[in-house]
Amino acid sequence: MSSSARTTPARTLADQLRSWPDERLVALLGARPDLATPAPQDSSQLASRAATRSSIHRALDGLDRLELTVLDALLVAGQTTSEHLISLVHADQGRTTAALQRLLDLALAWEGPGGLRALTGVADAMRGMPGITSGLRPSSPEPAPAADIAARIAELSPAATALLRHVDDHGGEGTTGAARRTVSPADARSPAEELLSRRLLVPREGDNVVLPGEVGLALRGGHTTTAPVDDVSDLATSTREPALVARSAAGAAFDVVRRVELLLDHWGVAPPAVLRSGGLAVRDLKAAALELHVDEAEAALVVEVALSAGLVAEAAVADGTPSWLPTEEFDVWSGRPISERWARLVGGWLASSRMPSLVGSRDSAGKAWNALAPELSSGLAEEARRLALSELAGLPDGEVLAAGTGIASLVQRVDWLRPRRPRVFADLVAAALSEAAVLGVSGAGGLPPSGRLVAEGDLPGAAAAIDPQLPRAVDHVLLQADLTAVAPGPLETEVARRLHLLADVESRGGATVYRFTSGSLRRGFDAGWSAVEVRDFLGSVSQTPVPQPLEFLVDDVARTFGTVRVGHAEAFLRADDEAALAALVHDPRARTLGLRLLAPTVAIATSPLDVLLPRLRELGAAPVVEAADGTVRVSRPDLHRARTRRGRRPAGAVEARAAAQVRAVATAIRAGDRAESSRPATTTGTTNPSAALVAIREAIEAGTTVVIGYVDNHGATGERVVDPRRLDGGRLSAYDHRADDVREFAVHRITGVRTL
Repeated sequence: MSSSARTTPARTLADQLRSWPDERLVALLGARPDLATPAPQDSSQLASRAATRSSIHRALDGLDRLELTVLDALLVAGQTTSEHLISLVHADQGRTTAALQRLLDLALAWEGPGGLRALTGVADAMRGMPGITSGLRPSSPEPAPAADIAARIAELSPAATALLRHVDDHGGEGTTGAARRTVSPADARSPAEELLSRRLLVPREGDNVVLPGEVGLALRGGHTTTAPVDDVSDLATSTREPALVARSAAGAAFDVVRRVELLLDHWGVAPPAVLRSGGLAVRDLKAAALELHVDEAEAALVVEVALSAGLVAEAAVADGTPSWLPTEEFDVWSGRPISERWARLVGGWLASSRMPSLVGSRDSAGKAWNALAPELSSGLAEEARRLALSELAGLPDGEVLAAGTGIASLVQRVDWLRPRRPRVFADLVAAALSEAAVLGVSGAGGLPPSGRLVAEGDLPGAAAAIDPQLPRAVDHVLLQADLTAVAPGPLETEVARRLHLLADVESRGGATVYRFTSGSLRRGFDAGWSAVEVRDFLGSVSQTPVPQPLEFLVDDVARTFGTVRVGHAEAFLRADDEAALAALVHDPRARTLGLRLLAPTVAIATSPLDVLLPRLRELGAAPVVEAADGTVRVSRPDLHRARTRRGRRPAGAVEARAAAQVRAVATAIRAGDRAESSRPATTTGTTNPSAALVAIREAIEAGTTVVIGYVDNHGATGERVVDPRRLDGGRLSAYDHRADDVREFAVHRITGVRTL
């Protein structure tokens, strides 16, 4: 390679970037978002930024095994032609050509005057990747023909051949030991000397020797790898009716929406406290699992999805205790159709960096991961979810992942697609598939039409697609004589909330079974219901007559409810039933309450009211609070809400902002190209301040475009393509082509002016 070819690669790559159309520049910047911020001033700076270490690593992380192998082969071959490079890769030529084109599109490789080259810095970034790269060193500057190298290898003794392969298998480096470095093939007395004499091993500093890349290629049959690198394993699949997949997903979608609603309704009344280290306590997670009739892993997913969707946040309650509360957005969300509520949850989950699958496990220090903990996040989580759904969407209708082996096969394929990702990435992919099934994105191991739209990022379309598949809500139940109510389908939201207040969920499934108990009915009376209201509600929602046992239970709870009235003494108790009050005061279990009779129907307690009320209920009483005027005050719990988290953007805002940013960078590149094309071969006398002001005034009068040299706040000098409009008070007002807006420039910082 000539010295000139080695000293001008960046300039040549910049020239290539300038020749690209806007569409291709936008595609590059969309695939390499790290290049889009901040916007470079010209194409030369873009080429320089493309060569930075972080940019290259991010680009390499998105390559599959075949693309990495092609890039590795380019590093081994050095500057070469595309035909020769394709021949070095052990893969189908068509796939290899497509992989090479993607490397060119990402600016990881470029076409110089002498052929293809890898971008500067790629070689350093590719080091330390065992199992992904070939391990071959770069070829010699002037390598011998492959036929000559094969002939030299054929002349070796079996021991020398074994030594050569050993060096190849262990990184291509070794030491000479006692072997002579300058010896002819005829005088070689050891395997090492045989290799050195035939230049199959090349000496380096000290006693080190290296295996040239061209020799390694000859040992591997002319390829950088001995096995094909485009052999992608097929997914293990089985057949399922598409209708079954859609129904399974819709059922799971309805369940997760209802569970989020029930949980946050409960947290709005009795919010759990926030741990000092952040997150949700284990006992609160267990309570949530019991409330939702799910295991703790699924409960953790529900609360994490609610957090990601902006429906729950940390806020302080009345006494100042930090707690997990539903946000104001939850009330808006609750009033929307089920399909839209589901899409909101799925959108939050898909874009979240949270890792619910780790809840309950322990970190390297032995500390358990808590749900909602701030550190329970990873930048790989979103990529793992999107990649898993993308691969699942590739299955044709009627095919789903096979039970037992399907997830493992998909994880294996993802390992081929993203070989540079850490091992935890495979766990995140497997977890994403399980979470998708719980959230109703997938069903029975496959994606319904709504799930495919989620994979494409079309959440409104997914909501419209799943809506016909969702179970239709019913507004009635069937009351039975065993004090249960059977809901023959999903209940309407308001009916479900009221029934959940009066009864406990006994079992879930196609039909939900509720059981009425004295404790569950007492919840309704505590919330302000009367016996008449309870009977009217039960009669209005039941398609069967209200059973007599249930009527008796309602009347019995209503009769005992409020027989004891509690006030402040610390607290006082008043009852019309003298015997009942006396029995309560003399109950051994009430000894700690400090009860004492003042009159046959009045007692006082030394315990405060907030302690006395729950203890009396534990003793079987059903007290109510009496106000100062003697009226009954229903102790209805207040609903708590947290403010909706700021910074949430509506659907599509992130994508629109990214697209606008990419377009702005492309505009800046074109402005730099215009400045570069107008730069004369030698600098002329327009750098004089007086001459610069004259040139600016002439441009204002003529309405022409000029290029100004400008020193920014950091002391860096750059060029701006501007249309001068007004010069006043030592400041120039001009339209800046790079910023696509009118800006002001300090005149004393303008270093020169030239016309386009």
